[in-house]
Amino acid sequence: MQVKGHVLKTYWLEHAWLGTHVEPGVALDVTDDGRISALRTGAETPPPGAEVLRGLTVPGLANAHSHAFHRALRGTVQVGSGTFWTWRDFMYKVAQNLTPDSYFALARAVYAEMALAGITNVGEFHYVHHAPGGVPYADPNAMGEALLAAAAEAGIRITLLDTAYLSSGFGRAPEPHQLRFSDSTADAWAERVSALKPREHALIGAAIHSVRAVPAGQLATVAAWAEEHRAPLHVHLSEQTAENDACQAAHGRTPTELLADHGVLGPRTTGVHNTHLTDGDIALLGSTTTGTCMCPTTERDLADGIGPAVRLQRAGSPLSLGSDSHAVIDLLEEARAMELNERLSSRTRGHWTANALLTAATADGHAALGRPDAGRLEAGALADFTTVALDSVRTAGPLPRLGAETAVFAATAADVRHTVVGGRHIVRDGAHTLVADVPSTLATTIAALRG
Repeated sequence: MQVKGHVLKTYWLEHAWLGTHVEPGVALDVTDDGRISALRTGAETPPPGAEVLRGLTVPGLANAHSHAFHRALRGTVQVGSGTFWTWRDFMYKVAQNLTPDSYFALARAVYAEMALAGITNVGEFHYVHHAPGGVPYADPNAMGEALLAAAAEAGIRITLLDTAYLSSGFGRAPEPHQLRFSDSTADAWAERVSALKPREHALIGAAIHSVRAVPAGQLATVAAWAEEHRAPLHVHLSEQTAENDACQAAHGRTPTELLADHGVLGPRTTGVHNTHLTDGDIALLGSTTTGTCMCPTTERDLADGIGPAVRLQRAGSPLSLGSDSHAVIDLLEEARAMELNERLSSRTRGHWTANALLTAATADGHAALGRPDAGRLEAGALADFTTVALDSVRTAGPLPRLGAETAVFAATAADVRHTVVGGRHIVRDGAHTLVADVPSTLATTIAALRG
C-alpha cells in the first residue's frame, strides 16, 4: 500500500511480531500523518537517528470492552462473597457520584493505565449519560465528551460505544439509580448520539446495553442508526443465565434469537461475553459473522462462567478481548486467560496458538472497534505499537524467536516498556509521557468518588 506523508521518524525494533512470526532487527518508518510508511527487515543495527525499542514490539493492543468508571470498584468488590447482581448494586452507587468533571479525571487516569499496559485503542461502552435523576446536562453529551477528552489527554484512541439503556428489564421502567442511563426511547437516544462527532483519535459507535435494557420493539432503531453511520454496534449478550430465562419468559426466544429477529446481528456487531449460548445461538452468531468479545478476567471475577469461544470462532465469529470491569487492566492476561479457561473447561491444551491469541488482542480487536487499519505492523497501518520487555524476571530465558509465546503466556502489563500511538511515544521506558504519576492520579480520583 502506498502511504502519503513525509517520513517523520524511524523506529528500530529489536524484535518485531509480524503476525505469523518474530523477526529480529526491523526498521519502521512513521509518516507525519501517524502511519507506517515502510518496514525493513534484516536491520541488524539501528539506522542513524532511529529511536531504539528493545524487547518484542507488537501492534498496539485493543481493549474492545471497557466501562471506565468500574475501575473505582477494584479491590472493594472483592471483599466477601456475592453474585453479579450484588456487585451491580455497588456499581450503581459509584455511578451515582459521577459528574462530567470527575468522570473526565477518572477516565484520563484509567486510559493512562491502559497506555501503560500497551493498549492503544479502547472501546468505551458508555451508558452514564445524564445527571442523577435523568435530567440532561446543558450539553446532553457532556459525559461522552468527557470520555473523548480523557482519551485524548491520555494519548490513546477511543471508540465511544454510546449505549442505549432504556429499561430495567423487559419493558419495565428504569429504577431510580438507572434514570441517568436512559434517554426514554431509542429515537431520543439516536437524536442525542447523532450530535457526537468523530475526530482524529475518536470514533463514535453504538451499543445496546442488553436485551433486558432495550425493549424488543426498539432494538431495530439502534441497529438502523449503526447501519446508517457504518458504525460498530456492541451488545452485552447472555452474560447471565437469569437474563436468558427472563428473555425466554418474555419473548419465547433466546437473547441471540431476539437480536436476530430485529436485525441486530451482522459483521459490524460484537456480542460481549456470549457466555451462555445454545447450539442455535452459536450458529446464528457465526453465520452472520457477528463478533465475540471475551472478557475473561471479569467473567471469572463475577463468576459468570466460561463462554464457548472455540466453538464461536469455528462457527465464524471473530474473537476480540476486553478488560470490562477492570478487575485488572492487562490484555496479555485476557489473551492468556481465554486459552487457559478453555483448558480447564475441556481438559485439553492448545486451543489457540500464541499468534492467534495476539491477533485477537490486536487486529481483530481494532476491527471490532471500527479500525481495520490498526493492529498490524505493515505499511499503511496506523503507527500504533507497544514493546514488551524480554529481559524481566517473567520473560527472561526463552529464545527471542519465541517472543509471541513469551508475551502471551508469561508477560504481564508490568512488562510493557513502550507504547507508541500515531508515531508518538506515549509510554517511554515504562513511564507515561503525558500523565504524571498515574498511580497517584488514580488514587486521588477514586477517593473523590467515595465522597
